[in-house]
Amino acid sequence: MSDSRSVTKENKLNAILDAATEILVNKPTASMNDIADYAGIGIATLHRYVESREQLFVQLALRSIKVVGEILSQIPKDDEHIETYIPTVVEELIPYGDKIYFLIQDHQHFCNEEILEAEAIILEPIREVIETLQQRGSIRQDMSSDWILNVFYSILILTWQQVQNGHVAKRSAAKLVIDTLFHGVKATGSSS
Repeated sequence: MSDSRSVTKENKLNAILDAATEILVNKPTASMNDIADYAGIGIATLHRYVESREQLFVQLALRSIKVVGEILSQIPKDDEHIETYIPTVVEELIPYGDKIYFLIQDHQHFCNEEILEAEAIILEPIREVIETLQQRGSIRQDMSSDWILNVFYSILILTWQQVQNGHVAKRSAAKLVIDTLFHGVKATGSSS
């Protein structure tokens, strides 16, 4: 296959994935027919690009992970910016929650090795920053970096859900994540 045909096919797949994301954000139970209609293509064309709903979700998850990876790669994590890295990550990722949120509803992809490996790769820079901050004494050293990373990721996912459900305003979501991660829920001035 020539490079131009490959690019055209990739562009078409991306257009389908964009349309699928849009409809699934608003209608998580959309059928493959609904998705094809929304994308302005026939069901046979959709099936040429993704064979099943499960494969569609894998493609959507991998694409979301790629987008998150691209965002993370733009955030400086050098010594000068290390203290602001995690807050910057949150600020940059919160606006993408509505594009990723619906994937969290489908737990099947959590068992997919390809997705888990891709996710681990994009989370590694965050783990490295956590470990650096631990070494500097900026964050607790008595917790593993895995634990802190998983707490951070879980809070981020929960925040995306809360924004999508209308319980948290998008403009205050990043601050909520950072405050919760770094200060917990203990009342200020509480002695216990």
